[in-house]
Amino acid sequence: MSLYQLQKTAIVIIDPFNDFLSEGGKLYPVTKETVEGNKVVANIKKLLTAAREKKIQIIYAPHRHTQIRDYINWKFMAPSHLGSKNITLFEKGSWGAEFHPDLIMQEGDLIAQNHWTASGFANTDLDFLLRQHDIDQIVLAGMRANTCIDSTARFGVELGYHVTLIKDGIGAFNWEEIKATVETNFPNYGHVLSSTDEFINNINS
Repeated sequence: MSLYQLQKTAIVIIDPFNDFLSEGGKLYPVTKETVEGNKVVANIKKLLTAAREKKIQIIYAPHRHTQIRDYINWKFMAPSHLGSKNITLFEKGSWGAEFHPDLIMQEGDLIAQNHWTASGFANTDLDFLLRQHDIDQIVLAGMRANTCIDSTARFGVELGYHVTLIKDGIGAFNWEEIKATVETNFPNYGHVLSSTDEFINNINS
């Protein structure tokens, strides 16, 4: 029997940008090893296909499309954004800020307001969208493991959602970041740690 009530479940895809996931992306030189090693794009694509077949809601939770000087004079700058003073990631209007071509939105998918820092919930309407669609269970995949994925998952638990992490649907800058999220952080607060195939088998059971 499935662990999931399909009509109350949503797949939340975080930051599936070309800058992270595509050859030529600004961050691809540092994400390539884990993205390719985990087969992140192929696994998220498989996840989305299976979810759409089961009519599970899909929601994209992207980072802000940045512009030069966005973070100038910020009162408190997160360490993960310090580089943004010198390099404009997910730049507004750029190819790097587009979703990977295998992971683009389809009719019926939803998109949350862009997050400025790590959590897909903080200062966005993601929680509002989930509650308006009567969603209780969220399934997370995307980028980057120990920042946006971890923050969104933690925030989701705090808001009362049942949270699943797709462990082979996430990438990072190195394997140590993946290990920290999958082996140390998420098991201490999350509900289900699953591979792509395990999740798909579960919703098909």
